[in-house]
Amino acid sequence: MRTITVIGAGQSGLQLGIGLLDAGYDVRIVSNRTGEEISSGRVSSSQCMFGSALARERALGLDFWTAECPDVEGIGFTVPDGNGGKAISWAARLDLPAQSVDQRVKMPRWMREFTDRGGRLDIHDATLDDLEDYARESDLVLVAAGKGEIAKMFERDAARSTFDRPQRALSLTYVTGMTPREPHSAVSFNLMPGIGEYFVFPALTTSGPCEIMVMEGVPGGPMDCFDGVGDPQQHLETAKKIVETYLPWEAERCRDLALTDDLGVLAGRFPPTVRRPIGVLPSGTPVLGMADVVVLNDPITGQGSNNAAKCASSYLSSILEHGDRPFDRQFMLDTFERYWDYAKYVVDWTNGLLVPPPEHALALLAAAGENPRIARRFANGFDDPRDFFHWFMDPDSARSYLDDLAPVA
Repeated sequence: MRTITVIGAGQSGLQLGIGLLDAGYDVRIVSNRTGEEISSGRVSSSQCMFGSALARERALGLDFWTAECPDVEGIGFTVPDGNGGKAISWAARLDLPAQSVDQRVKMPRWMREFTDRGGRLDIHDATLDDLEDYARESDLVLVAAGKGEIAKMFERDAARSTFDRPQRALSLTYVTGMTPREPHSAVSFNLMPGIGEYFVFPALTTSGPCEIMVMEGVPGGPMDCFDGVGDPQQHLETAKKIVETYLPWEAERCRDLALTDDLGVLAGRFPPTVRRPIGVLPSGTPVLGMADVVVLNDPITGQGSNNAAKCASSYLSSILEHGDRPFDRQFMLDTFERYWDYAKYVVDWTNGLLVPPPEHALALLAAAGENPRIARRFANGFDDPRDFFHWFMDPDSARSYLDDLAPVA
């Protein structure tokens, strides 16, 4: 039986580990926190997962919240006109509903499932010396989480990394009491050029259903205002003030907000980064990075957990297909490049939304308000961003797409 060690008990590490257990591998996952510590800790992400990522969980029998987690049924998109109204506004249903389960709910349950299926769960804050030990005991070591020395093993890939500094000041706020969106639930996305983005959607947290408010402020702009806000209630009031100032239609839904809990807030910033997938230990032994460790996107497109699920699925296929052959550097490189064949589209699309929108993109988004076919295509692109490269990312493709639709309209 082949032995595999995964550092990190998040979306990608646990999903991969459970998939490997089901295939007959001996699997150890190393986590720096217990399930109880995760459950009682601070929120870590917004994790809106779309249909194809959820299907990957379902295939492994990990969809434990289907009945209790509220569905995200569509995508709504709005650009304010600067005078309290809307310059662009439309909504479209997703072909498959999305869902968001707080990682404080999901990961402890998955950790129990992992051990119930026979996996070994080590609670330990792994160091480079620990990785050396794991590498000697394992056929393959994968790193799905890490900081400090472990994170430094994976060098930034300058050719694939567009930015070298944060492009947004980020804020999360988990709330109750928000008026539901009509006529159906959605990720309600608001784009304010030069200021930032605000999106909000239903989710499931430790206390039950909630809404997650996500704010992305352009650095130095009026939405870049959460640094130094340590009090949770002040964090909520800051978020409400932003909505009231720029998005009155969203403010109408926020009259009776309350925090889900004092740890249901988060703020920070980081540069979107692609790293080289192979880290080398001091002994010269290679280890393979995965998910956010090697492809870290800004949350503006909501792809983090989706990418993690798809990376775990891709890596699982590569490992199973590799059979009994050694997990050498070439295997690691091939495994990452197979995932990169998908992830590169997510990276380019996400980075494209972090710069001022080009004229052709605004024209398409405006046209979506008049043509439901465009709105539906844009909404469902969140599930598979590769489609955007057929019609949205390039001015000539956008023009051809609108020309093709004109006779039908």
